[in-house]
Amino acid sequence: MIRNSVLHRFCLLAGLCLLVAALSGCALPSSGPSYSQVQHAVSSTNLEGITLVNVDDALTRKLMAGYKNDRFSDIFGASRPTEYLIGPGDVIEVSVWEAPPAMLFGSIAVDVVTAGIKTTRAETLPAQMVMEDGNISVPFAGRIFVAGKSIRAIEADITKRLQGQANNPQIIVRVARGNTTNVTVIGDTTQSAQFPLTPKGERLLDAIAQAGGVKQPVSRMSVQLSRKSVIATMPLDAVIRDPKQNIALMPGDVVTALFQPKSFTVFGAAGRTQEVPFEAQGISLAQALARSGGLDDMRADARGLFLFRFEDARLVETDKALTPAADGTTPVVYQVNMNDPTSLFVTQNFPVKDRDVIYVAHASAVEFEKFLRMLGLAMAPATSTIQSIYYLQYMQYLNKR
Repeated sequence: MIRNSVLHRFCLLAGLCLLVAALSGCALPSSGPSYSQVQHAVSSTNLEGITLVNVDDALTRKLMAGYKNDRFSDIFGASRPTEYLIGPGDVIEVSVWEAPPAMLFGSIAVDVVTAGIKTTRAETLPAQMVMEDGNISVPFAGRIFVAGKSIRAIEADITKRLQGQANNPQIIVRVARGNTTNVTVIGDTTQSAQFPLTPKGERLLDAIAQAGGVKQPVSRMSVQLSRKSVIATMPLDAVIRDPKQNIALMPGDVVTALFQPKSFTVFGAAGRTQEVPFEAQGISLAQALARSGGLDDMRADARGLFLFRFEDARLVETDKALTPAADGTTPVVYQVNMNDPTSLFVTQNFPVKDRDVIYVAHASAVEFEKFLRMLGLAMAPATSTIQSIYYLQYMQYLNKR
């Protein structure tokens, strides 16, 4: 009778555990949502701002094309070195040559060797800064407007003004200090620098070299170029590898060398849960999975590889009404089915961006295993009680003998 009572209680306890687990499955320990929970959450009306997108080759190609628009050659155009134009703030030097005998700018000196009189034919005027009105002053020529003009044009203007006064004048104009064509280099370089552009047409890498080069490994560096109201950033090694991105600089450009280690974070049933740094040029999803230990084949649901990202809203195609944030991004969940063999090709090209979150869902069998483990722990006291009762009954039987 005692045995039957204990067995009855054991069955009741087991049934109660099953009922509790069924009604409160969310109470099971978990490192994140399952494959079905992620899909349900994204499609829920409470999360209308998040888009779930299946990753395929067409999507990967579209994203790659969209990210290529961040190249300097596309944003700033194929800028070429332009002719140097004088502006307010530049310091220029004017030299006047006259054919003998010099009438205006020549001087008379006594040659002690020949005991004769020698007439010099050149005069270099004091260097002067171009004022805010864009004018300079030249003796016998008056005030001459030079702002926005090339050196050749200024020389022609002065020559024209001196015709009839000087004896066949020849004018040479030199930029003593070019303050309006300066380029500034700052950031993680050996030293900050500011230097004027020359008719050579200095380029982006010339500016970094002028500042002594970067202090960190090239693979971890990015270059930001600010030109008027346009700002763009590219990996430094991408600029080195593609000569088209080593664009010509323009007056007023600001070049910033950035050491900003990029990283992605991995959660769920991956080999390791961690934050993983990667190179400035970026890596593929396949590389990211390899660096995080891949999928754990004892826990992972290969259908549920998810990548969470704030994506450029212009690259997202969905039936939902998107409301981009102030920076033009919208939350997107990219899903990859690793059970599909073609996904191994897709992940080789799918780009991972800075601050991406990669999540690998747990398989349903893992959740069931957790439930069985908890059920075993819950039933352990009852099992121990049954064993004790059997032991007592056996001892009573031996005593009666």
